[in-house]
Amino acid sequence: MNDTVQTAVVGVTGYAGAELARLLLHHPRLRGKAPVFAGRVDEKDAARGGVPLGEIHPQLAVNGSTLKMEPFSWKLLASRGVEVLFLATPHEQSRAWVPEALQRGLRVIDLSGAWRLTEAANRAVYAFEDDGTELAKATQAQAVYGMPELHRAEIATAKLVANPGCYATSVILALRPLVAAGLVDLTHGIVADSKSGVSGAGKSLLHSNHFMYAADNLSAYKVFTHRHTGELLEQIELGVNEITFTPHLLPIPRGILSTLYVRFRDAQTRDAIARVYHEFFAASPMVRIYDKTLPQIQYSVRTCYADIGFQLAPDGRRAVIVSCLDNLLKGASAQAVQNLNVMFGWPESEGLE
Repeated sequence: MNDTVQTAVVGVTGYAGAELARLLLHHPRLRGKAPVFAGRVDEKDAARGGVPLGEIHPQLAVNGSTLKMEPFSWKLLASRGVEVLFLATPHEQSRAWVPEALQRGLRVIDLSGAWRLTEAANRAVYAFEDDGTELAKATQAQAVYGMPELHRAEIATAKLVANPGCYATSVILALRPLVAAGLVDLTHGIVADSKSGVSGAGKSLLHSNHFMYAADNLSAYKVFTHRHTGELLEQIELGVNEITFTPHLLPIPRGILSTLYVRFRDAQTRDAIARVYHEFFAASPMVRIYDKTLPQIQYSVRTCYADIGFQLAPDGRRAVIVSCLDNLLKGASAQAVQNLNVMFGWPESEGLE
């Protein structure tokens, strides 16, 4: 077990990057060892040593702080003794940088979708130019899907952790216990109806996240084509025809609510279903099971928890499961810090509760 570790964050300018910086700066194991922040810096800012963190995210400003986002270079990371590199970067950037980071002996926690998928058919949605090359295959072979509730032991020794997608996290956590227990009748198919706040699209200016489009609106998008679908298939262990996943855009800044519709092989009792969830997540401090009510976005937003609840039909053969989380926290940065905790033998919830 390590007492502390030197981290670096590339991609601090984004929404998830800001939350990641906040969590790392307040993590009790990292006191006195602030992350190295690096990224793309223009010549003017490079001349002053980088961009002060407080100028990028005023909410992170601390009087007297000298923290800056410095021009990225491997030399910078080596000179600061960086051991763990967080990448909150576009998928293509992570594809380019992760192999070199591993060659340089760094452990990587990648928040992009670059290395999440093991099957080529599922990766095709990203159209990675290097897919199929020997280097890409060797890198992918080292990647561990970064959901501690499923892969805690593998994450502990991983060199490369591929942080899950936000929608995927909400759906996988809600469904995997029931499917793994053999309770779900997959011949009837599962319906996953998921809704996310606008921050899930990132900071890039898109038509769909303009105020005039998103406000007072609710819209489905990327039906049958969303890139998180492959994560559901691989991590829940489903066939492509056994789940229908439809994402929607909510007119709120952040938060995800997934409503899952399942049919059971045999009639179940409420106590039996509750027992499956409680036993599956008994060692998972960042998952909260709601026994008497259903989760809501307002309960999980700005927390690092995933909340799961369900209602059983009177016939005991059907259930509606509701799963909520903050897409920028348990759906991204908090899960990344949770993975850091697991990698270094620290309490899994440290710095997150």
